[in-house]
Amino acid sequence: MRTLIQRVSHASVSIDGTVKDEIKTGVLVLVGIEEADDMDDVCWSAAKIVNLRIFPDEEGVMNRSLLDIKGQVLVISQFTLHAKTKKGNRPSYIRAARPEQAIPLYEAMISEFSSLTGQPTGSGKFGADMQVSLCNDGPVTIWIDTKNKE
Repeated sequence: MRTLIQRVSHASVSIDGTVKDEIKTGVLVLVGIEEADDMDDVCWSAAKIVNLRIFPDEEGVMNRSLLDIKGQVLVISQFTLHAKTKKGNRPSYIRAARPEQAIPLYEAMISEFSSLTGQPTGSGKFGADMQVSLCNDGPVTIWIDTKNKE
């Protein structure tokens, strides 16, 4: 499972011109699910993300977590995080999980974030053409791959 985390002052996702979900201060999480992923990847990723110390303390040092600031989460499915670009110019997405496997894990991740933060988690719609808007605060952008935890 690959996640791209962006610290945001606000973010939203729209489908067909209508805002589906939006958040204020928190993180936008783009999540790519691959065939080898399971619930362990979901739980590990969500716990890691909510505990990352990427928010400033009173001295401006990144020393607070999403949980510390009671921030919000917006999760967007993004199979393109598994793009292979070694050959040619057209990316291959062969490692991305098929919808029948990916959708339950994506939904589990949304639930896991809600459970960990104690508040609703915003989300896109799996497989939809979405427009994501955000104000990356910092900017702070972090990539995590559960298959490379070291």
